[in-house]
Amino acid sequence: MLQIAICDDESYYREKLQRLISNYLDRRQLSASIRFFVSGEDFLSQSENSVKYDIVFMDISMNELSGIETAMRMRSFHSDTCLVFVTAFIDYALEGYKANAIRYIMKDSLDISVEECMDAILQKMHKAQVAFSFTEGERNLYTDNIIYIESDKHKSIFHYMETDLIQYQIYSRLDAVEQKLAGCGFLRIHKSYLVNMKHVCRVNNYTAYLDIGLALPIPRSRFRTAKEAFVTYKGAM
Repeated sequence: MLQIAICDDESYYREKLQRLISNYLDRRQLSASIRFFVSGEDFLSQSENSVKYDIVFMDISMNELSGIETAMRMRSFHSDTCLVFVTAFIDYALEGYKANAIRYIMKDSLDISVEECMDAILQKMHKAQVAFSFTEGERNLYTDNIIYIESDKHKSIFHYMETDLIQYQIYSRLDAVEQKLAGCGFLRIHKSYLVNMKHVCRVNNYTAYLDIGLALPIPRSRFRTAKEAFVTYKGAM
């Protein structure tokens, strides 16, 4: 299920975007949870929003905190969320792309632009999915939403962010999971932990600190390699 946020201080545009997005997803038999926010402050008041949403439609011109500033703060947490700026003023386009927006759409052409925008987003997301056969059945997971994977005897437990942090279990050793996720930005910090470096805030004191508030241990034998890999990854972003 896609997690989508619409942040706009005008109820007319919040509701119009919801209707257009819902119609688009219904035609493709896709499910989503769509949540409204009435201001940038409202959106940022919940820190989990930095990783919670797959797609955010953000109005640029809002009172107090602008959409640009809200988006830049969201990006500062971590987030590879697909960001779409929505506005009535073309003047903000160049500034908006500094926040790595996937699209910039005008309010007077939503009926046309939302469909093209969603096509581009889903195409991008499809490239970032990996299929696993869990005990609950076959699922495609967005790699960005995998926080970390934990080994438990002959099982691997995926800690995955949807509406809340949930778990999926697979009967597979962590070595096999690590191999399947090679090239997706995951780091083996411990024989029992494979972490997504997108969700690592810092690495020090033999510990990896994650953006969900969790700290995972790194044994002394792996610490230097883990630290160097993390620094290289952050430097390449």
